[in-house]
Amino acid sequence: MTTVAAQTPTATLDRRMGLLQASATNIISMVGIGPFLTIPLMIAAMNGPHILYAWVAGAFLSLCDGLVYAQLGAALPGSGGSYLYLREAYKPFGIGRLMAFVFIFQTILVAPLSIAGGAVGFSGYLNYFYPLTAMQGGVIAAVLCIVMTALLYRDIESIGRLTVVMLGVVLVTVGWVIVAGVFTSSLTQAFTYPPQAFQFDRVFLVGLGAASLQAMYSYGGYNQVCNIGEEIVNPTKTIPRSIVLSIVVVAVLYILMTTAIVGMIPWEEAKTSTTVASSFIARTFSDPGQARIAGWVMTVLILFVAAASLYAVILGYSRVPFAAARDGDFFKVFAKVHPRKHFPHVSLLVIGLVSLPFCFFTLGQLVNWLMQVQIMLRFVWQCGAVMLLYHYRKDIPQPWVMWAYPFPAIISLVLWLYLFFTGPVAGIIFSFAFLAVAAAAYLVFIRIHPEAKADQA
Repeated sequence: MTTVAAQTPTATLDRRMGLLQASATNIISMVGIGPFLTIPLMIAAMNGPHILYAWVAGAFLSLCDGLVYAQLGAALPGSGGSYLYLREAYKPFGIGRLMAFVFIFQTILVAPLSIAGGAVGFSGYLNYFYPLTAMQGGVIAAVLCIVMTALLYRDIESIGRLTVVMLGVVLVTVGWVIVAGVFTSSLTQAFTYPPQAFQFDRVFLVGLGAASLQAMYSYGGYNQVCNIGEEIVNPTKTIPRSIVLSIVVVAVLYILMTTAIVGMIPWEEAKTSTTVASSFIARTFSDPGQARIAGWVMTVLILFVAAASLYAVILGYSRVPFAAARDGDFFKVFAKVHPRKHFPHVSLLVIGLVSLPFCFFTLGQLVNWLMQVQIMLRFVWQCGAVMLLYHYRKDIPQPWVMWAYPFPAIISLVLWLYLFFTGPVAGIIFSFAFLAVAAAAYLVFIRIHPEAKADQA
């Protein structure tokens, strides 16, 4: 049977994004609304201000997992990221297309949840100006998804330029919190932890796991560059460098920002705040009028950061169905490329629009299950994929191998499982159920498309 790739030989994308643009894409995807909303949730999970443990643990896991992505991305620098890695790594064992299908299937759930989560966080911060009803917040979040999708309806070179501008605003926003903290926050308050902080028992470890799961939501995005690997200049070097650089930069920013906030706002109060960064900035001014204006300005900046993160997330996810469809593993309509601007316009529009119904859920409903589903259906399998690709696919060059191979992949696997099983029980059950549904959907798929059953060498 003729494949989709054979039918559309011109369905290729342009390599126009260098290290700066690639790193900016990762960073604005990571520093979205996440940290401004998850800091209170992390404090509540650990029952104290000692969430630096969770940020450090999250940074360590991100770096280990980032090295997995870096090695895979350098070896297979195409569109689709994990879809491509899982398919090729598990192909020698006859389940490459199964693994690819499961990833695509979970993307249908994960992409809208991720995008909607950022949009819901955006509408939530609008409460600093005016209290919104749940319906009003959902409508605003849905409109934001539409606007960001429309902004991405353009060629990749102009997207790269806009991404750098967005990165500048992100750094100004986080930098303001950090600099203000230098002059107003108390290090004594920030590092005076309750007694249970140093009792490394089961309660501490469970709390650390729950807080680290929230931290990973805020760190998520360091792999966005992998989804657009086909549009990266010199990908074998640019992808690893951009991943490591973005993780280090964001980890430092999160740790400094958290220290500033908990050094100003008592942790008992911070854990119940829904606009903690805006409240922090307002308190750095003694004059009530100036404090109100500063809080408004910070809120506007945070809203821009949230929108910028949404922009990067939609960009990355829109390339996954495109890559799968072009290879004949998904519906062929998704393989279409805009005739003039050379970007996957059908995939972009579908990913953006399917997110709209999820904008009417709460952020709490979206975050934990979003992370646990990805761990079960993607992250743990990918840790194995990097080792399988290295040892069993000698036909694929390995231009970049992670430092201390394969220990980062093994550590990443263990930590992902730790976060998964210390997360909500409902999320664990849902993840296993969704995995079963994905396997059942694959059986239906191969009955309809029997040519997709076997992995071709």
